[in-house]
Amino acid sequence: MITLAKKLQLEDLQKSKNKKEARPEEQNLEDLYDLIIPPGTPSYIIYDLVEEFDLEPLGRKLNVKIVEADERELIVLRGILEEVQAAEKYLHEELQAWINSD
Repeated sequence: MITLAKKLQLEDLQKSKNKKEARPEEQNLEDLYDLIIPPGTPSYIIYDLVEEFDLEPLGRKLNVKIVEADERELIVLRGILEEVQAAEKYLHEELQAWINSD
């Protein structure tokens, strides 16, 4: 029997996100930044980013050019600048390790 991997859905991330402290409603969107997660990123890396850097998972429709430009719903992780920059560095390191693994 062949078991297919389940596609990571935005709802999965939002359910797994343990919100110990609710973000203040008055926080201005101008203070928040989005880290766009590349299509094909392993789900364990995305879960780690959400938990370790306290980022909020959201969906955004963006044009993605693979062969032709398509509009796709991509996962973005939103947070303050310092969190997003640290998460971006971590994402790059983890993707490099994943690519170089056997």
